[in-house]
Amino acid sequence: MDEPQKCRILKSSSDYPPPQGVKLSYGTSGFREDASILQSTVFRVGILAALRSLKTQSVIGLMITASHNQESDNGVKVADPSGAMLTQHWEPFANSIANAASPENLVQLIDDFVKKENIPFDGSRSAEVLLGRDTRPSGESLLQAAKQGINSIIGALAFDMGILTTPQLHWMVRARNKGMKATEADYFEQLSSSFRCLIDLIPDGHKINEADDKLIVDGANGVGGEKLEVLKRMLNVSYIEVCNSGKDGGVLNEGVGADFVQKEKIVPQGVGSENAGIRCASLDGDADRLVYFTVLESNSSRIDLVDGDKILSLFAVFLREQLSALNKEKDEKLDDCFEARFGVIQTAYANGASTDYLKQLGLEVVFTPTGVKYLHEQAARYDIGIYFEANGHGTILFSENFLSRLESRCNKLSSEYKGSEQHNAALRLLAVSKVMNQAAGDALSGLLLVEAILRHKGWSIHKWGELYHDLPSRQLKVKVLDRTAVVTANAETLVVKPLGIQEAINAEIAKYSHGRCFVRPSGTEDVVRVYAEASTQEAADSLANAVVKLVDRLLGSGSTR
Repeated sequence: MDEPQKCRILKSSSDYPPPQGVKLSYGTSGFREDASILQSTVFRVGILAALRSLKTQSVIGLMITASHNQESDNGVKVADPSGAMLTQHWEPFANSIANAASPENLVQLIDDFVKKENIPFDGSRSAEVLLGRDTRPSGESLLQAAKQGINSIIGALAFDMGILTTPQLHWMVRARNKGMKATEADYFEQLSSSFRCLIDLIPDGHKINEADDKLIVDGANGVGGEKLEVLKRMLNVSYIEVCNSGKDGGVLNEGVGADFVQKEKIVPQGVGSENAGIRCASLDGDADRLVYFTVLESNSSRIDLVDGDKILSLFAVFLREQLSALNKEKDEKLDDCFEARFGVIQTAYANGASTDYLKQLGLEVVFTPTGVKYLHEQAARYDIGIYFEANGHGTILFSENFLSRLESRCNKLSSEYKGSEQHNAALRLLAVSKVMNQAAGDALSGLLLVEAILRHKGWSIHKWGELYHDLPSRQLKVKVLDRTAVVTANAETLVVKPLGIQEAINAEIAKYSHGRCFVRPSGTEDVVRVYAEASTQEAADSLANAVVKLVDRLLGSGSTR
């Protein structure tokens, strides 16, 4: 960097001193802390986003959100040119500048990184960063800090896209870099038109029972409820009822939202016992997670949860059917077989019953370490790759090569077999590729696809829930002195260090029917997480507690949860 650039960063960074006694770490969720201490961090991530734009010669995204965290928290994360998360290669740089103790130290770190990465500062191109934020009260002031960071890079341009869901910003970044229209209106138009296409292609006689034709959506008092209201108007649907939209004074993520429902397994505020048996869904605070549920009975807060594993399974069933239909009848005018590599990506936290079900369908199931960045990367290796975590975060990715071949097949079918099941299957797959967000997990797009598939199959939420029955499970954690002492392999399902722990865990697992258990170090705190499954809840609890005691004895600090 030249001296004017260094002086500009030095001057602007002096207005954003870092918090004392706080060490920040960029993870799957970016940086996430109490909003009161994030000004400096967001300012510095603004610099990083501008540098990333210069390096890639592409539009970059910066989202200010803390997703499902409490309202007093906030966070910041970067979207890469594809709309996916910031490359892991840049995460150490994010950590170093976020924790730089002084403006001088910050400038030196940036200068060293710019030289190492050969980031151009010749004025040949401006950096472009799209900014988004959720509905948190702290979002506006943090947005200004991000703008200051971006503007401290000479020639960089910051574009405020307004209040958005996180997936919307990721979608916009991807669309801009592909030369497509990328406004919020374009996002809504793509989702709504694709959904209408799927509904129009429902075979005659397939219709959801009118008694089941109501959906209550818990918006977590966040941005998702507001955006869903827009989609409702565009689709002119009356069966969707949005509660916890944030307009009635409810607090973001407090007793509401996908994270609350999935973990606590009780009804969110705004959904009562009078809704027993009705199809319900919950979004999280920034609308990148989705779970479904039903209230079990009147005068009860208990629910029957339909989590991300079951959403994945529903999507897998539908896509498998469409691929089969494409190859149902052969004709000399068409290719002999329309081949597609179809993969399902899970983590070790996926319920074992879901994995067994997917394998019984004949699908290829692959495991990755915990974290969306690993799931997304693996899914992108397939023609069609689905990933979902149990918490409801996931999407379906389609390769460019597959979509090109599919469009070609669709055109051939249109001329010779228009209206055939083969042709309709091709149209459905193309519609799914557009209704599902190709950049990130998106609760709104996921919700539309669930609703379209249930209508296509004529299924109630109860029939959907019967695809398989979850094995009882338990998650616990053990406070340890040094979480890095635990090293795992095989997608975090095996402990390779310290020696002997895995053998001891295996011995405990062998005591239980359908027993499964693994431990992994937390990525954010000094704990080791323990997950266990077994044929009964009592057995799952017993297995988890036995492994907790084992880990605590060997590595613990005497504190377990």
